[in-house]
Amino acid sequence: MKKILLLNLLISASLIANAQADRWQQRIKYNIEVQVDVSKNQFKGKQKMEYTNNSPDSLNKLFIHLYWNAFQPNSSMDVRSNELGKQRLDTPSRRSDGLDWDARVKDRISKLQPTEIGFQKVLQLMVNGKKQTIIEHETILEVILDKPIAPKSKTNIDLEFEAQVPKQIRRSGRDNAEGVQYSMSQWYPKMAEYDYQGWNANPYVAREFYGVWGDYDVKITIPKNYLLAGTGVLQNANTIGYGYEDAKLPLQLQKTTNNIWHFKGENIHDFVWAADTAYKHISKKIRNNLTIHAVYKAKDAQADSAWSNVLYAAEKVFPFIEKKYGIYPYPQYSFIQGGDGGMEYAMATLLKGPSLGTVFHEWMHSWYQHILGTNESLHAWMDEGFTSYAENEVMNFYNDNHALQSPFTNNLAKQALIKEIEKEKVKLPLIQSGEYAAYYKLAKSGFEEPLTTHADHFNTNYASTNAAYVKGALFLSQLSYIMGDSLLQKTLLNYYNTWKFKHPNPNDFIRVAEKTSGLTLQWFREYWVATTKTIDYKLGDVNTDPTTGKPIVTIQRIGKMPMPVDVEITYKDGTKELYSIPLNLMYGGKPSSSLTLNYIVLPEWRWTHPTYSFSINKKVSDIKKIEIDPLQKMADVNKVNNKFEVPN
Repeated sequence: MKKILLLNLLISASLIANAQADRWQQRIKYNIEVQVDVSKNQFKGKQKMEYTNNSPDSLNKLFIHLYWNAFQPNSSMDVRSNELGKQRLDTPSRRSDGLDWDARVKDRISKLQPTEIGFQKVLQLMVNGKKQTIIEHETILEVILDKPIAPKSKTNIDLEFEAQVPKQIRRSGRDNAEGVQYSMSQWYPKMAEYDYQGWNANPYVAREFYGVWGDYDVKITIPKNYLLAGTGVLQNANTIGYGYEDAKLPLQLQKTTNNIWHFKGENIHDFVWAADTAYKHISKKIRNNLTIHAVYKAKDAQADSAWSNVLYAAEKVFPFIEKKYGIYPYPQYSFIQGGDGGMEYAMATLLKGPSLGTVFHEWMHSWYQHILGTNESLHAWMDEGFTSYAENEVMNFYNDNHALQSPFTNNLAKQALIKEIEKEKVKLPLIQSGEYAAYYKLAKSGFEEPLTTHADHFNTNYASTNAAYVKGALFLSQLSYIMGDSLLQKTLLNYYNTWKFKHPNPNDFIRVAEKTSGLTLQWFREYWVATTKTIDYKLGDVNTDPTTGKPIVTIQRIGKMPMPVDVEITYKDGTKELYSIPLNLMYGGKPSSSLTLNYIVLPEWRWTHPTYSFSINKKVSDIKKIEIDPLQKMADVNKVNNKFEVPN
């Protein structure tokens, strides 16, 4: 009996530990071999997958992505793009025709010829040696299992497939605008993610991705005149060359017409590669276990210099990134010219060119998309917005500390950079004011939708883009306003260390922020993420209390979203006071962000009350200026009524 009781206690302890430990994750191992026919822009492949069901559920089906089937006339992506493109935007936008196109796609898919379309066809699929029933739903393959996959079990999946590389339209494809022959993203049948919310079998109609973490073993057979770059570490570098080889070992180039490029990547959830006959490859080892690469079309010396500057800049900002956002866990990263702009993948990105803004943005995706792994269909703003916020911080650090020392920047560019840096120094918000302006435009446009909207189901491209990039970035800047810069930075690092490789959701982030700051912040998540309510505060009257003779300052909340409020009062003698009014829903206040001001924390403002008044210890005649949010970090949609200044 004692043994049985002890066993039950151990089992219970184990279950409790597991329940309190990491959120369960599915796992997968890919073994992929493809042979590329460059004359037809097609390839055939065999793919083995070892799929581990770590969930508590028995799985009766599997879902697999076939992304390239989107690049066919009358596909869901084609029709969706054309339908959105019919809408005219009243709000100004970067689209010159005023229509809600994704300018990269427009109606281009509808015009593809048979040799230009993309397709992925699974010819057969076996599970544990038995053929399974498969149903193709355009970009999703449904697999009806003859036997459920039990919880905590492994399953072997074998499939054969063939594919045609589409003419480059969006991210993937051949012969892009910069002349890169193959940008090979979303190129293989990819297992959909099954998580605590069930299957995430999202058809591919425009947006981004969500995947299962696992290990990739990939072999690509292609003519020897092609140089490849991509995810993972090249296993047979000294039989390939092209700058990948270990100089300490002899080259052993194969006497064949083709090369077999063998890559491995561990604990990642996607795999990208690119190939061209005119690629140039440069690399730099920036620490013992990390090499960064740049692979690009070598047009002239200016291009060489610009791409060399990518490696220079990446090395310089890397210690700053790791200190602020967490340790990079992989042995390599590749900046690859290809695709249609900038798009992040595991251990690599496709870039239109060597612009450092895009370089830093796509690299920061390694932290927010490929290590944290947010579900971008449901929470695109947690990836794009956080990445945009980090990009701005990284760019500012680089410009302030390293840009002018770069040996790859010419004098004319340095002079322009000096002017830009000087301009940046007078900007008050932590992120660029352009993002605040873009948010204000969105909030007033009539097109805004809550951040909880599924990425594929926004009514406009305009709203989708600005929700993810702009309002997502402002989510962090508003938290900085609420809790202070130092606590936000601690939150971001704690978030990374707590939730890496676990697919966090918005509540997971907010809980980290609450534990780090000691504040209650669910109200902020609900207002900013689940609604389109806006922030708008107004200075009211300044009156004299008839009893005490002290000035009484009144503030009005015009907008429907409550916030804590900072009010700075400047007196005619040059002194200043900063009054901090906590919101009652926070159950706490933020520390002073200034050592030069007299910092006064006032009683909390109850969110139900539209006005708030407080007294000051000087005379009305002593006041020079009163200003709400002097650092202009709060996303107040109407700042005109935030300041009162006594005329000279």
